[in-house]
Amino acid sequence: MRTKTTDGADGRLHILVGSVAVVASAVLVFAAVAAVDDPRPFLSWETLTVTTLIAVTSSALIKIRIRSTTQAFSSNSVAIIVAFALLPVHSVIISTAVAVTATQVLQRIDAIKVAFNAAKFTVAAGVAGAVVTALGGFDLEHADPVRIALMLVAAAVSLMVANDGLALPVIALASRGPALRRFLANWKFELGALGARIILAGLSLLVIQLDKRMLIAMPLLVLCLQLALASRVRAGAERDAWQQLAQSTDELNDVDLDGVLRAAVTRAAELFSADAIEVEVRGRLVRGDTDGVLYDGPVEEADPYPGNVIPVPLEGHDGGVDVGVLRLRFRGPIKLNEREQYTLRTFGSALCTAIRNATSYAELARLAHQNAHDATHDPLTGLANRRRLQDEGAEALERRPVRGVTALLLIDLNHFKEVNDTLGHAAGDKVLVSVARRLESAAGPDAVVARLGGDEFAVLLRGLSAPAVAAHRAHTMLAALTEPIDLDGMRIGVEASIGIATAPSRGGIVELLRRADVAMYQAKRTGARTASYARSRDTADVVRLTLGGELPRAVAEHEIRVSFQPIVDLTSGEVLAAEALARWHHPDKGDLDPRRFLEAVERSGILPAFADAVLDQALLAVVDWRDAGFDLPVAVNVSPRSLLDRRFPAAVAARLRTHDVPPDRLILELTESLTLSQLEIVDQVLGALRDDGIRLALDDFGTGFSSLAMLSRVPVQELKIDREFVAAMETSPEAAAVVRSTVDLGRSLNLTVVAEGVESEYQRRTLWELGCVAGQGHLFARPMPAPRLLAALRRGSGGRPGTLAPPLHETATVIRIPQARRAPAPQPQPERLPHWPA
Repeated sequence: MRTKTTDGADGRLHILVGSVAVVASAVLVFAAVAAVDDPRPFLSWETLTVTTLIAVTSSALIKIRIRSTTQAFSSNSVAIIVAFALLPVHSVIISTAVAVTATQVLQRIDAIKVAFNAAKFTVAAGVAGAVVTALGGFDLEHADPVRIALMLVAAAVSLMVANDGLALPVIALASRGPALRRFLANWKFELGALGARIILAGLSLLVIQLDKRMLIAMPLLVLCLQLALASRVRAGAERDAWQQLAQSTDELNDVDLDGVLRAAVTRAAELFSADAIEVEVRGRLVRGDTDGVLYDGPVEEADPYPGNVIPVPLEGHDGGVDVGVLRLRFRGPIKLNEREQYTLRTFGSALCTAIRNATSYAELARLAHQNAHDATHDPLTGLANRRRLQDEGAEALERRPVRGVTALLLIDLNHFKEVNDTLGHAAGDKVLVSVARRLESAAGPDAVVARLGGDEFAVLLRGLSAPAVAAHRAHTMLAALTEPIDLDGMRIGVEASIGIATAPSRGGIVELLRRADVAMYQAKRTGARTASYARSRDTADVVRLTLGGELPRAVAEHEIRVSFQPIVDLTSGEVLAAEALARWHHPDKGDLDPRRFLEAVERSGILPAFADAVLDQALLAVVDWRDAGFDLPVAVNVSPRSLLDRRFPAAVAARLRTHDVPPDRLILELTESLTLSQLEIVDQVLGALRDDGIRLALDDFGTGFSSLAMLSRVPVQELKIDREFVAAMETSPEAAAVVRSTVDLGRSLNLTVVAEGVESEYQRRTLWELGCVAGQGHLFARPMPAPRLLAALRRGSGGRPGTLAPPLHETATVIRIPQARRAPAPQPQPERLPHWPA
């Protein structure tokens, strides 16, 4: 918005003044011709008296400032009306022109104003004279009151219309302001002044009718009227000014800063009759006039405004810090009177208060909006929080017959606690923010992405065409997380498990969240990256939650018991070691498989106590076996979270010392698909365990995504082939290839290879032919308590203590060694602890 211009206004003003002067000249010529033709003498005492009367009333001016120009008004209309009753019309016109011109010249008014005022009154006198003549003129001799009153009204109205009709356009051009608006605003005063002129003219005529010599006293009487009228005008102006000030300050009572500034410039322009008003607040400039805002924007981009300026600092009554500045702009020189200066200070103080109030309200509104936003958004990632997710979900479920299928994806980051524990919470926060941005991008604008707390996120999908679309969107989310996150030069991979649930028939958003949670934990248990909610698995999830609350009691009351499954030499059937398998002997539910409660153990704070309980029972069994003559190592599974505890190696060493078990009699099995070997702390813990002489095994080898990378970093002595590959190698070439390559890899790295899940003699012989050393499974023995295993060792197989199966080949039998079992060429190997013989 740019400031309006008034180019050409001065030119139009001169043209208008010249036009009025030409018309006045024509009127004077007509009057002069009429005076020559009139046999009555032009100069008489009546003419001189009337001319003096018009001159006196023209000199007593009422001055009104309109913007940067001051306009003067006189009440010579009374004298002109009286003149029409005493003199011919042409004499009145000539007397008016002479009296006004002489008065203006003596008052040293500008030439253009002299010319215009003389011409204006001359034309007005001509117009009024024409009206009076048309109505038959005054007839004082017959003294008809009705006729005299009619003529007074006609003369007064015609004078006012002609006078104001010529003056208003000139005033508007000279002041560049709305002169007509000011006239209409004071119409009551104008009508009152018109009535006063008519009454005074009528009284004057009555006095003159009684005695014409009283005409000499008329100038003094009219002068007194003029002064009284001027006083009334000033009083009315004062009253109107205070009323306008009150109205203006009332309009500033707005809580919107834009509304305050718009009202300020428009009301101040009218209140102070300024060409323009500017309010500058904190680098923002608002400029306007009575027609509205002309510019609103930065101060430095505003066009310059010509003329003079009166600045007023915007400060309160207490003289506090300025909030800005108010400027009155005038195109010409101007000086405010005392009343206007006080009004300006009062208006500035009110404007300052209004700006402060509006600013405070805006800040309160911003804080309220921020609080409302914070109440429904996660402070770290900016995503929706649980509250907003529930609100959006409830709304979606209410409209689901129209909007299609509603689904919820519950996303949990795998092993995020390790990131916090190893790299610190600041790095963890960066990972969460990065994950949030990726989920938002992958989810699309119609989805609601929320962080429910910790490393748990949710995505609400609305309006899906079919439930199967939710699974496709889940895979899209996982794909968005595959790219590693760069943390100060360290690249961290992110894995997640996603539970998928579609809107239930009842239960609302709470039930939808519960079902997604059930599906998510199902995905974690099975190792799948996604899982959809199934009612058949829901009961197990409820039981899992119940069992989680009973775990502390189970550990404290020794309900966690360890069974042992022997690891057997495939060739001789001799027992080489035993794997410790934890079972929960629940008082109500019987023996519970570890898959029912291990996840709850890992997510709770009882993991160290649980690990100690299992390790104690395993080492006690080693001592019992050793005392009975069977020096067998024991293999114990280790939770990945234990590997993130720097105190874990010391705790294990303390248990070994307590039970007097050599370190090489303990094998710690690591789950390859879950261990975060990239993390430095894991490397340190594993290194400490290895340095203590504890043997390490890599369990479920081949099921993860970084097997070879794991072997290059983790100092293991043993590989365990997952039971799924063993079970499928008879029918699946791919499974057989995995087993063969694992055995070959172990032989080349001088590692012991153990096959899990050996169920048949065919599998035993096949594994032996491939070069596998040992195996465990139901072919040899099921998991059993330590005393039962000791009894089985004593009993042996075929009268051979320490064996659980007959040898693969009879004694003294000639055996053709398969190519896979032939010793490879010697390769330099890193120094390792003793391992099981092949």
